[in-house]
Amino acid sequence: MVLFRTVVDVPKSRHKLDYDTSSLWMGSCFTENIGSRIKQMKFPAEVNPFGILYNPLSIRNSLDILMDNRLFTEKELRYDNDLWYSLWHHSSYSHPDKKTCLRKINQSITRASNMLEKAGFLFITFGTARAYQLRETGEIVSNCHKLPHKMFSQVLLEVDEIFNSYKILIDRLLEVNPKLKLVFTLSPVRHWKDGATGNQVSKSTLILAISKLSEAFDNVSCFPAYEIVMDDLRDYRFYGEDMLHINSQGEDYIWNRFADSFVSSSAVPLIKEITGIKQGIGHRPFNPSSEKHRIFLRQLLERIAGVEKCVPAADFSIEKREILDKLETRNN
Repeated sequence: MVLFRTVVDVPKSRHKLDYDTSSLWMGSCFTENIGSRIKQMKFPAEVNPFGILYNPLSIRNSLDILMDNRLFTEKELRYDNDLWYSLWHHSSYSHPDKKTCLRKINQSITRASNMLEKAGFLFITFGTARAYQLRETGEIVSNCHKLPHKMFSQVLLEVDEIFNSYKILIDRLLEVNPKLKLVFTLSPVRHWKDGATGNQVSKSTLILAISKLSEAFDNVSCFPAYEIVMDDLRDYRFYGEDMLHINSQGEDYIWNRFADSFVSSSAVPLIKEITGIKQGIGHRPFNPSSEKHRIFLRQLLERIAGVEKCVPAADFSIEKREILDKLETRNN
């Protein structure tokens, strides 16, 4: 059969994700989309402990913090627009209460730092080679939090700058966790505010940096998410309404290509069972008060118990609470 498209080859990874393999995910949208699916399927994983990060140096700085297990102090928080926040964290960590903001930040750092020491994989997604530098200190920030533009200067990172920074980082990561495998990927989301040419310059810089790192280290590989969207899907029907972000159909395709390469075949039956359980919870019955539906809900609890026997560390507390709430509502 003739394929009227270019299919991007994704080699099978020699190292696989399984339910006894933990992973840490950091970076841009690929991290959020695929990393979140990994968590939803109950794999042991931590996803974006600093929130979404876009440029390589912010990701590198965050990993340094995790390796040092350095907790933040109140002095490092700022206050604007009725919120406490950190320039090294996404706005999802911001909060009106200073202590709550700090607690969220430090709890996330502690979890991710512990995960990094034992993780089998570290997945890193670069989004843009453009970074923002705080003028008053010269530091690269992770998020500008919509502060006045005059507070920052924009810089375009260079290939060798990224490579040399990550060469030092990877050496240090291997001291912390000698078994760690790093997988780099480039976000297919275009940064259109840089213009068409500016976006291509940025993405090209990141592609070259990732290529150099893959060639320099045996424990470094890449997953071609960007190439899949640009050359395999290659159609605006796989984009959302903004024509910049990938829609759910495109995300599903990328997930399937990723799972085919990195997920162990022994984990596939559990993934299918967990997917079925989640679909069952989201099912809208014709008669939610019927005995038939109550039996269905109890069967979901039994299926969850079956998965928990296979994966004792899996946390189904949210799913079980939702089912029990439905059962309680039906009984009333």
